[in-house]
Amino acid sequence: MTKADKILEKMRNNPTNWQIADLEGVSKRLGISIRQGKGSHVSFSHPSSIDILTIPAHRPVKSIYVKKLLGLIDALVLKEEKI
Repeated sequence: MTKADKILEKMRNNPTNWQIADLEGVSKRLGISIRQGKGSHVSFSHPSSIDILTIPAHRPVKSIYVKKLLGLIDALVLKEEKI
């Protein structure tokens, strides 16, 4: 089990009290592109998905955004398994 897998498991068990840096670290390891806007939002996207997830970079990140990122990751994993 990789470090990213362990962090993802922790996020699934408790989606509260995460920092934007934690989400960025996991996303980079999984090949998700990160784009910092001019404001306080960060966008997450993947070349094989049309979805773009924009998350406010406030501390801590609200649990709904962590759940949405987990959904994006799950969709990417399912897409890769089908190929």
